[in-house]
Amino acid sequence: MTDSINVDPAELEKFSSLAHHWWDMESEFKPLHMINPLRLGWIDELASLQGKQVLDVGCGGGILADSMARKGAHVTGIDLATKSLRVAQLHALETGTPNIQYREVPVEALAAERPASFHVVTCMEMLEHVPDPASVVQACAQLVKPGGWVFFSTINRNLKSYGLAIVAAEYVLNMLPKGTHEFEKFLTPSEMAGFCRQAGLAVTHSRGLQHNPLTGRYWLNEDCSVNYMLATRRSHV
Repeated sequence: MTDSINVDPAELEKFSSLAHHWWDMESEFKPLHMINPLRLGWIDELASLQGKQVLDVGCGGGILADSMARKGAHVTGIDLATKSLRVAQLHALETGTPNIQYREVPVEALAAERPASFHVVTCMEMLEHVPDPASVVQACAQLVKPGGWVFFSTINRNLKSYGLAIVAAEYVLNMLPKGTHEFEKFLTPSEMAGFCRQAGLAVTHSRGLQHNPLTGRYWLNEDCSVNYMLATRRSHV
């Protein structure tokens, strides 16, 4: 089955084995909880989530999807890690999150099923974990309505990102489980911009995500040399 869909079984197993930690603020997922308000604020500032139909691709345990629903969006989260989706669904039930649903479906299949259905599509920290990131970008472009927003986040590929995102984060500071990232799967902003152009998306904004390991503080700026986010729009035509 996995031969025909854009997924790495080892990556699914990696995240499934950690599924029970998704909402533990002191677990391997603490960095995602720490950066989520920054991501959410930036997305909402540009796309105004209130009342919008929103799709979160590669939603994992639902950290971003849940927060977007609480901002007033009608959110669908999709992932192929069954255990993570169950955690996301359970959290939504336990906390009474409104207007949210989760589905186990490949993004390419959903694009064929529901083209041009969403005002906003987010795909965060996922592209560096799939065999064919360009295919995901293309599917996201198909899913968004004309004039709608598509947001991506991923990790740049250079010596600095290798040192910080892999060596420091996984082996020195133990912020992430060892083996979380593979350097060759990182994507430069120019590669991402190329995928977006091919998919009919125009890159309008970019932001870098920074972290001070001594203070634990995260912030956004213009430096996209390691972690970065792109805001793109589909043309109105």
